[in-house]
Amino acid sequence: MSATTLPGRILSFVRLGRPLFLAGGFVMHGLGVAAALYGGAPLSLPALVWGQVAITATQFMTHYNNDYFDLAADRANRTPTAWSGGSRVLAEEDFPARIALVAALVFGLIALGADLTLAFVLHSGRWSLPLLLLAQGLAWGYSAPPLRLHAHGLGQLTGVVVVSGLTPLIGFYLQAGRLAPWPSPAILLLAIFPLCCLQFAMLLAVDIPDVAGDAAVGKRTLVVQLGAARASSLYLLATLLAYASLPVLALAGLPPLVAAAPCLTLPLATWQILRTARGAWSEQKRWNSLIFWTIALMITTAVLETLAFLRLARLA
Repeated sequence: MSATTLPGRILSFVRLGRPLFLAGGFVMHGLGVAAALYGGAPLSLPALVWGQVAITATQFMTHYNNDYFDLAADRANRTPTAWSGGSRVLAEEDFPARIALVAALVFGLIALGADLTLAFVLHSGRWSLPLLLLAQGLAWGYSAPPLRLHAHGLGQLTGVVVVSGLTPLIGFYLQAGRLAPWPSPAILLLAIFPLCCLQFAMLLAVDIPDVAGDAAVGKRTLVVQLGAARASSLYLLATLLAYASLPVLALAGLPPLVAAAPCLTLPLATWQILRTARGAWSEQKRWNSLIFWTIALMITTAVLETLAFLRLARLA
């Protein structure tokens, strides 16, 4: 469908928002909610709905923001994949870039409206607004100036903090309404550690195909600074750490069922580790598969932990 027709423009606008990437927000939010239920908090449907609105709007804001501010790097990228290099709408189609910026600002305002509703209408706790604004601010600064965190080697860390850290913590807090005493987020923090490792690995994998384009426009991502070979070694280390940490997390107080849940993804993790160690990161034809299964590994692990928490909450 041509991008010059109205239906084509609408489709391009939707693709620009990369809706497939919204799944992570639902899963990580759900993990935090499940942990709160395990801790004895009653389910608040209004907080669940408005919390998801804030998270999803922030994700859309980030996606449109990213394509707008990364346009030069995306145009310089000659090796994009289905999961990296932006949506390709602005880079490859006759689509006005300013629409992406306007959309980012609109979704940012929607997220802010949801933040304020949670804080001042639903009275979800005094820390709800600071947590939500911190997540939204970091998400905006990921690509946008003056911070442009991902262009200074901080993209992976920022992504981990926002998606695997703040998103489940927000889900937990909006249900529990407090951080201490119990229900406290200590158990949740233990649960998200392997997810943080897996997401860090995922973000490294996503950046490897973009190295040449990023370097050409002076975008100093962590992978550009390290080089793809060292980044692949860091990918292996992060993935191994996610699973090696599970016994320690169980000893530290993570419920055994939750600690054991990620072990179901160990065959997939082993396959990813072996193929990466054998050089899949350096073969362009394997980039799509490597990134897809890395994303699947993180999402599936988060879903399994969520189900484990819900099972424990039901048994309590």
